[in-house]
Amino acid sequence: MRGWGNYVADIASHNDQVLHARFVRSSVASGRIVSVAIPPDVTGFTAADLVEVEPIRAVLHRPDFVEVATPILAGDRVRFVGEPIAVVVAATEAEAEDAAERVAVEIEQLPAVLSASAALAYDAPIVHDDVPEDHPNAPNVVVDGRITTPNADAAFAAAHRTVSVRVSSGRQSAMPLEARAAHAAFERSSGRTTLHATSQMPHVTRTGIADCLGIPEDDLRVVAPDVGGGFGAKMTLAREDVAIVWVARRLRRDVAWIETREENFLAGWHSREQVYDVDGAFTADGELVALRADIVCDLGAYCCYPVTWGVEPLMALAELSGPYKVPEYDVRSRGVTTNKCPIAPYRGVSRPIQVLALERLMDVAAEELGIDRVAIRDLNLVSEFPHRSPTGLVLDEASHRETLAIAAGMADLDDFAARQAVARSQGRYLGIGFSCFAERTGYGTPAMVARSRPFGHAEARKALITPGFERVVVAMDPSGCVTLRIGASPHGQGLKTSLAQVVCDELGLSPDQVRVIASDTDATPYGWGSFASRAMVIAGGASMLAAQDLAERLRGLAADRLGGLPGDIELTDGRARLRGTESSVPIAVLARDTYHSSHLNPDKGEPALESVGVYDPSGTFANACHVAEVEVDPLTGQVDITRFLVAEDAGKLINPAIVDGQIQGGVVQGIANALFEELLYDERGVLVTTSLMDFLPPTVAEVPDIEIAHVCTVSPATLTGAKGVGEGGTIGAPAAIANAISDALRPFGVGVFHLPATPHRIRSAIRDGHDLRLDRHPSDSEIPA
Repeated sequence: MRGWGNYVADIASHNDQVLHARFVRSSVASGRIVSVAIPPDVTGFTAADLVEVEPIRAVLHRPDFVEVATPILAGDRVRFVGEPIAVVVAATEAEAEDAAERVAVEIEQLPAVLSASAALAYDAPIVHDDVPEDHPNAPNVVVDGRITTPNADAAFAAAHRTVSVRVSSGRQSAMPLEARAAHAAFERSSGRTTLHATSQMPHVTRTGIADCLGIPEDDLRVVAPDVGGGFGAKMTLAREDVAIVWVARRLRRDVAWIETREENFLAGWHSREQVYDVDGAFTADGELVALRADIVCDLGAYCCYPVTWGVEPLMALAELSGPYKVPEYDVRSRGVTTNKCPIAPYRGVSRPIQVLALERLMDVAAEELGIDRVAIRDLNLVSEFPHRSPTGLVLDEASHRETLAIAAGMADLDDFAARQAVARSQGRYLGIGFSCFAERTGYGTPAMVARSRPFGHAEARKALITPGFERVVVAMDPSGCVTLRIGASPHGQGLKTSLAQVVCDELGLSPDQVRVIASDTDATPYGWGSFASRAMVIAGGASMLAAQDLAERLRGLAADRLGGLPGDIELTDGRARLRGTESSVPIAVLARDTYHSSHLNPDKGEPALESVGVYDPSGTFANACHVAEVEVDPLTGQVDITRFLVAEDAGKLINPAIVDGQIQGGVVQGIANALFEELLYDERGVLVTTSLMDFLPPTVAEVPDIEIAHVCTVSPATLTGAKGVGEGGTIGAPAAIANAISDALRPFGVGVFHLPATPHRIRSAIRDGHDLRLDRHPSDSEIPA
């Protein structure tokens, strides 16, 4: 806020000797590269120059997973508009831009696959024609998972009613305030390169680049300085980052690349273009006894590293049942490759659309069965813990029914019904919508490894990356102050503040005595960065363990000095006190003596105060209920959100202000998903929403005050008592808004089944008297069995 931040572009602007890079990108969605001509007076490189650089490989051990390598620069083929073909460098950004425009690229255009429907058609062009012919998947299907319980068919056959919905979501962008950027500084004396990059995973970025370039990881230092928003899009390894490091090493110069907003929309990862066909088998009183779904995710042209293009379809497969009791389950989830920008995780990954599918199902079922929409949810929500889902996930202690009751109470449904009736008599259309969800957070290696199966040869196993654990190092210096070095990589979530609180609580210090060091591979232990609402749970747990170990050492030192046992020592207000007496010693004195008078240390231990903490949990489920109240203008299609309520259970709140900020920010991105933001391609596969004139994020004018109520369920599944909260706002908001609009438009017979619900789509649905939905499911294009 003060302008003291240090972003990658700041680092580049302060370097007078840096060369600026621009990428030459494909202008067609699918084609064969005939030639690339770089003028003699331009310094530039193509795939032919990078022949010894390995492509990016992201691997899962599953027989239904198709491994596709991502070249750093396209060599023979281009597969989406915006794919990098060449890179040029010059003394200034403007000169680099001019140089890039002078590169002549000739491409033989080929038929492009521009939708999941087209990809699944029997005569579809093949996006990657180098996939082995004996692979069991259908063409263009790169992930194909299915989970079926034994009695699913019988449950549907015996059901009182089967309720069906089809929901879908337009393609989205994380659209961070700061686009991607890289600054690679080559050190001639050592041969090392330091990369400053907009990364959520500095250590994994280093691993990926080192693997591609065939260099030891120690030859590369990766630093993520201040990062202007990540939201998942910056956890993936960028082809551009690999290229920039290679160019810096090749030229033995410093090289910088600052992405433009247009580039970010074209090639900076997309997300959540998905379609769900969902059937629910219900009893007469509204109990959901079985769930069936066919899910198709459009994954774009290439696989994201390290989480792979299985991240969206496999999450949807495993977590569709959400917070509800579902005895029987039959779900198929496929990932389909197309000639569009690749998909990567974006805040919530598949969950916003999963929740949309299930919450629209609940509202439609309530209407068809004549049951109150709150009552049908209350009947089906999980209330006994631990609860095992039909896919094997274990839901730990939570408050699903409690948060629903709190949210309904805050909404005052009787008052709303009266206001809605009065408004309709005046030609105004109010609606209210609910959304309940469970958010899997803080999951480590046990959860990540479950996505794979024992499959694949030795080289594939070597390429597999399974994120999970976090490791921290806590050290107290002779002055009694503490440094905490973490592998997690904060980028705006307030993680340093929260972790400092955890450590100082254990050591009896104040937060200003704890300095957190992160996001520098030379200065921190190997870690997996920040994503998936994991940092406070996993890095927090590791920090607590390390701090507890250091506290035990301090108690031992104090007990020897004050008398008594270590268990009799309290660490508080910067002092070690003997419980029940006035005797105490400053912690700073214990620290100084440990280093400067080590011969006096009673435990003869190491003359240092340092501890390591490692934590690798299975995960914990946060939960919430969102309520949206809207007013819809049927003449213009305009939707005003007049009220938004959140009843959230994120366990123990380490820092309530930060938690509220995370929820509020998440809800705003959920509002964007529901009403505004969408990436659109034309019939040639050219992205037409490449600026903020076309891609419309919500402003403060479109966002209401967000009212939040907290429930605290302490679960043994999380060491600190905290559950993840980073994605929940985005997960629940779209479904609540879709249900609210559907409620408002009930007099017109219009329900919302596709997002974003733009004014044009709402007007069209009202005018034509049909639901707002995608025309068809992608699998409708397949050959009948």
